[in-house]
Amino acid sequence: MRVGLLTREYPPEVYGGAGVHIEYLSEHLASLVNVEVHAFGGQRPSSLVKANYEPWSALASERPEAAVLQTLSVDLAMASELGGVDVVHSHTWYANMGGHLASLLYDIPHICTAHSLEPLRPWKAEQLGGGYRVSSWCEKTAQEAAAAVIAVSGGMRNDILRAYPAIDPERVKVIHNGIDTDEYQPQVGVEHLVRFGVDPDVPYILFVGRITHQKGVTYLLDALSKLEHNAQVVLLAGQPDTAELGALIKSKVAGLAVQRPGVFWIEEMLPRAGVVQFMAHASVFVCPSIYEPFGLINVEAMAAETAVVASAVGGIPEIVVPGETGTLVPFEAGHDLYGSPADPARFSSDIAQAIDELLANPALAQAMGKAGRQRAIEHFSWEEIARQTVALYQSVLR
Repeated sequence: MRVGLLTREYPPEVYGGAGVHIEYLSEHLASLVNVEVHAFGGQRPSSLVKANYEPWSALASERPEAAVLQTLSVDLAMASELGGVDVVHSHTWYANMGGHLASLLYDIPHICTAHSLEPLRPWKAEQLGGGYRVSSWCEKTAQEAAAAVIAVSGGMRNDILRAYPAIDPERVKVIHNGIDTDEYQPQVGVEHLVRFGVDPDVPYILFVGRITHQKGVTYLLDALSKLEHNAQVVLLAGQPDTAELGALIKSKVAGLAVQRPGVFWIEEMLPRAGVVQFMAHASVFVCPSIYEPFGLINVEAMAAETAVVASAVGGIPEIVVPGETGTLVPFEAGHDLYGSPADPARFSSDIAQAIDELLANPALAQAMGKAGRQRAIEHFSWEEIARQTVALYQSVLR
């Protein structure tokens, strides 16, 4: 079986969970089927990558909607190179249209993996302008026509069926994200912490993620200002989605730093080994997301043997076992454009309370960390995810 994997992200050009997913999925699929990766961007060293695609230069512009037109230019180029594959498998809206067009051109089944959904990310209109309507159309068109849609969690499956009721529920299959527990594991070294001035002998709270409305960073910073226990705070968080959001976060971080010592906002993109080291030495890992289709970052922290405090949204309740591997913070969405918490102050207070409870009981946090690693090993191995994915390929070829 020859499979074409279509993706925007592939190492070293990775900025989110979808890119991590594609990297490991492609490697493990390669032992089971003939895989060729088609990726946006520059040349990659991996032998699995058949082709890389740059957007058409004629579409270059500073206008926000231009980014979506450039994406479509890459999708057209991808579709032109997929003759001869048996199954095309696209990831995220960026590549969905390339898979859809290839399906029409070559009469082959197209499978979409939904790592998020455009209708549930309305804040993207701030970045893309009218392009957000086009990205939403791309996703809807591709998923409604696909032979199968992979949801990365049961919560995500429910979201897909609500957002796109025209899709036959039988075509939406749940296959979780995976984790390499040899790479994500407890660490002894502390050189990455020392480099940024973080004291490895003092407890710290860790956040890792993008500065976007989705990740709930503002609510975390509000929570940290309410903590009763002393601990360092480390934010591994890169470029904000918008200048306005960046200014808000900068202001909150500055205010927190005045209130308590040991606040570190590390904007540099660290190598994976550095991120794992920060995870492994953290006293508590916090994921305050207001939208999270799966929440792979929580699995990564668990594999690094760290207790997790996370909001009970999307796929996270399928990952974190309350009282065993961490704490789930209740979340009720309000009615604004972003799906922000109905009671932001209560949400932040609940996060603070959950963090305080673990800081007050290091033995409990340590036990949760060990249970979390065991759960990561038993339930989220890439070998099993690859096997399930191939079984789905085979089912749509019958």
